Amino acid sequence: MSVVVLDPVPRVLLRDQALIRIRGAIVAGDLPPGAVVKDAALATRLGLSVAPVRAALARLADEGLVEAKPQSHTRVTPLVLEQVRDAAVVVRAMHELAVREAAGRVTAEDVAAMRAANERFAAALRAADVDAAMDADDELHDVLLARCGNAALVATVDRFTPAIRRLERQRFAAHGEGSVALHDRLIAACAAADADTAVATTTEIWTALLSQLEETTDDGSC
Repeated sequence: MSVVVLDPVPRVLLRDQALIRIRGAIVAGDLPPGAVVKDAALATRLGLSVAPVRAALARLADEGLVEAKPQSHTRVTPLVLEQVRDAAVVVRAMHELAVREAAGRVTAEDVAAMRAANERFAAALRAADVDAAMDADDELHDVLLARCGNAALVATVDRFTPAIRRLERQRFAAHGEGSVALHDRLIAACAAADADTAVATTTEIWTALLSQLEETTDDGSC
């Protein structure tokens, strides 16, 4: 009988699993700002070894969601208003550029995918399911990020989006309904290859987030 040889699961996959789980806990508030995180404890909770958890925490530090103090501790970073605003401005600019590049290239399948995502988005808001709403919102905008074909742009979005996720979650919980109509307008503009309207609508979507930032406290934290 022949022996079936299976390749081992790459360690990077375990790191990515840890990254998704820990990042999700931070965004949801299960690991609140200021919470001390210990790699061994997290590894036990996730059923993983310490190595992929440490790799995930290093990535989260790069994203600005945790901060490590040498010979001391690692903790979830506070929501600092200025830092979140700066990241939001960068992400908005990248989405505007992506839409500018993608608006004239979208296919019928792209339009259908965005419409389906917006329907899921609206349904999630009606059900007060913030996590599902954010997932559907990502799915909609990811169509345009993929269609623009600019890997550097997508990498920049991936780099800075985590820094604003916690605030986005609060926005969806309280102000998400207006985004459904804006999404419809964006989709219609892309379907008509109207790049100017698509970009203007994208600007309006992200300006709404920045407006929420201006309504937060004035002491530098959200």
